[in-house]
Amino acid sequence: MSGARVWFARRVPIVLAMCLLPALAPVAYTQDDAHVGRWELNLEKSTFNPGPPPRRQTLWYKAEGKGLTALLQGIDAAGKPIALDPSNLAINFDRQDHPTARGNYDSSAWTRISAYKYVVYRKKAGKVVLTSTNVVSDDGQTMTITTTGVGEDGRPVHNVRVYDKR
Repeated sequence: MSGARVWFARRVPIVLAMCLLPALAPVAYTQDDAHVGRWELNLEKSTFNPGPPPRRQTLWYKAEGKGLTALLQGIDAAGKPIALDPSNLAINFDRQDHPTARGNYDSSAWTRISAYKYVVYRKKAGKVVLTSTNVVSDDGQTMTITTTGVGEDGRPVHNVRVYDKR
């Protein structure tokens, strides 16, 4: 084999690996995502402004392709079942707006920071109305979701929800 062919043959696998790495990274994140599993709201450690807090909340995350799916259930402050959506919420970490119609927002855009942290921007008519930062502790046992912005009634929102892994 000539010198040029040897040089080329040695570098092709490296170049291919470098090209594939960005495509494989999101899949690797979801497989190792610290959010995956069942989480119970710890009302004693959480704060809700404005209140009142829910009576109970369970949040499940499951790895799905390049993102996550989430399901939230529980009992609200008035004692009614929390069933935001009968199906799982698809979380796509592509920073694009996805329809997620609720009372005070109509779309959501998720940004993954790491396997332990992501941010979601809730928007109404293209304007951010709520920002939630979701962080799992280094030991993987506590998840904190801090939400700030404006509620459906126009009042400021600052909630810190603390969940324990089950």
